[in-house]
Amino acid sequence: MRSQVVRSFLIVAALLALATANAQDALHKNSASMAAKIARMQEAAAHPRPAKAEPLRTAFTDAEMNAFLQVEGPSFLPAGITDPNISTGEGGRVTARAIVDLDAVRVSQTRSLLDPLSFVTGAVEVVATGFVVARDGTGTARFESATVAGIPVPRRVAEELLRFYTRTKERPQGFGLDDEFALPAQIRSVNVEAGRVTVTQ
Repeated sequence: MRSQVVRSFLIVAALLALATANAQDALHKNSASMAAKIARMQEAAAHPRPAKAEPLRTAFTDAEMNAFLQVEGPSFLPAGITDPNISTGEGGRVTARAIVDLDAVRVSQTRSLLDPLSFVTGAVEVVATGFVVARDGTGTARFESATVAGIPVPRRVAEELLRFYTRTKERPQGFGLDDEFALPAQIRSVNVEAGRVTVTQ
């Protein structure tokens, strides 16, 4: 009887190990696929084409984007943001999820008792949904809703988080919602649909 239990346990363990290995293989395959597409886009941007040349279109799936964020994200994401995930929908809707360390944001300024960020500490899940509009070489992000630790928060809270985590030496105030930004790599437009983003250069 005991040997049968041990055998069953070993079979289950082997199946779980195989499933984990297959998931890791798919993760790295999708990440590598996106990395290769980005490299091709950068190469195309470095060699301007004739004005009448056909546009170059590159499509990224949600699976590729999320794998790339998981594998390569730690090398370029701001400190304090982990486990990012992106889900795309029709009409340009994008839902972004991540674990965000709110302590640095909370102490970055004096807060009143009515400020939602004065009560939340540590690393919590932040979910934001909005629309991406990108055409004619510029883009904007339009806010729809956001939650912090599962609690709905107003636009100003979402914008403060966005500004805090997009600060750079060149742009110390970070990016705000509805701010226009130049698209990189000679990108002319971005089309968002369910499960896929198509970039046109």
